[in-house]
Amino acid sequence: MTMIPITEVAKKAGIEEKFLEFYGKYMAKIDLNIRKELGPRKGRLILVTATTPTPAGEGKTTNTIGLSMALNALGHNAVAALRQPSLGPVFGVKGGAAGGGKSRLEPFEQVNLFLTGDFPAVSAAHNLLSAMIDNYIHHDHQPEIDIRRTYWPRNVDMNDRALRKVIVGLGGRYDGMPREDSFIITSASEVMAILGLSMDYRDLKTRLGNILIGRSQQSKEMYARDLKAHGAMAVLLRDALKPNLVQTCEGTPAIMHTGPFANIAHGTSSVISTDIALRLFDYVIIETGFGADLGAEKFLNIVTRIGNFKVDACVVITTIRALKFHGSDVLEQGFPNLEKHVENMRNFGVPVIVAVNRFPNDTDEEIELIRKHCSMKGVKVEVSEVYAKGSAGGLDLARAVIETLEKQPAGPIKYTYDLKDPIKTKIQKVAQQIYGARDVDYTSDARGVIASLEKRGYGKLPICIAKTQFSLSDNKGLPGRPDCFDVEVVGADVNSGAGFVVIHMGDVNLMPGLPEVPAAEQMDVDDEGNISGVF
Repeated sequence: MTMIPITEVAKKAGIEEKFLEFYGKYMAKIDLNIRKELGPRKGRLILVTATTPTPAGEGKTTNTIGLSMALNALGHNAVAALRQPSLGPVFGVKGGAAGGGKSRLEPFEQVNLFLTGDFPAVSAAHNLLSAMIDNYIHHDHQPEIDIRRTYWPRNVDMNDRALRKVIVGLGGRYDGMPREDSFIITSASEVMAILGLSMDYRDLKTRLGNILIGRSQQSKEMYARDLKAHGAMAVLLRDALKPNLVQTCEGTPAIMHTGPFANIAHGTSSVISTDIALRLFDYVIIETGFGADLGAEKFLNIVTRIGNFKVDACVVITTIRALKFHGSDVLEQGFPNLEKHVENMRNFGVPVIVAVNRFPNDTDEEIELIRKHCSMKGVKVEVSEVYAKGSAGGLDLARAVIETLEKQPAGPIKYTYDLKDPIKTKIQKVAQQIYGARDVDYTSDARGVIASLEKRGYGKLPICIAKTQFSLSDNKGLPGRPDCFDVEVVGADVNSGAGFVVIHMGDVNLMPGLPEVPAAEQMDVDDEGNISGVF
């Protein structure tokens, strides 16, 4: 389908042109002043999650887009709310985050690359703070920062393992103070989390000012506001706080905003874009990263509390490929993994529909096995073929979602833990109830840091657990639905600006590396400027 002007997309969404800031013909930002004229939230929020994924992913973004198109094809007013792609996966192994086939966003290449420049803005704001910290140290400002306890890293939106550990400040007395430093990928930056959780500019500046950057020589905690960095950071993020309006390949509206990873951050699009979408649309389909043990858990335990959101239904995406992977190539042996993700969502009090993302080699007999198994568990299953057929391939799923919303109204969210719980109690509850772990072990360092965080007043914050996406456990070598396993907490820190405590389980790296054959090798631009190889 030929793309339509973004002004026409905005009309479908009910957005007046005065609230659009154009980035060419087919992309625009939504001015935050629109909320002053919109009524209260009217939409129903449909969460899209998945079973434990294979390295290639199971198609959450494609099906989020496809479900929104199918609902619109049935005459409903629906929108897809999605995260922005990171360049790391685009040039790495997984690919972009704009869907695919006949269920994708347009303009496809621009969406997968820089979109409207939000990621560069996040990187710039993050690195401005890094530069101001080293400048503060260089000029011996008081109170002096203890360079051995400087927590704030640098960042770049690219997979680059060589930057995981670096030395900065080499070259002599005029080139800074030599010290150890590190780089993380932009999606892991606390600035990205802050952007995604801020409700307005005042909230943004407050959260930026609350970023914990290190300790003084007298062990006093020091924040970005102590360096007077938060105002300038907010300047760089002024436009990035505005959600982005794009379109699906069928010309229906889609809103993309922010891009935190779900295995190391909270893993969903912004609170502000979700709020606007719920005021504009009757149905908002929001994607959360990886399986229900990661993005969905964090959306329900962290994001809904901040945004005061209710989740009306959940679609759990699975594939025969993934179920066989978790069942040692035997489809039925992979069913326990699906069961656990469904249980997790039901335990939050959210009605569930399972969607089988169908691939060309999948057989009717295999689909029927999944349908029968889920039927015995009281779970409705529909096949999705939106990749191959667009909205036509998602009509049955869309009807199932509408039926579930009408027949199984969701109640208040049943949170996994209370915010008043001690940090270790929160970890225990997530590990046992969400992952299915037997118990939680702690390294001596992790135990000490957690005790320190509680003593310093961070104990009442929600927790954001960083762990592998390839297993319900903290060990990527345990597929399926493992049992009789313990998880190990190896570290903890606080994102005081974002407003959560980060718990590290297993070996999760904040700076990925490129694979042996990166996707970048297949990309090119021809003599006319046409891009190829982005997927």
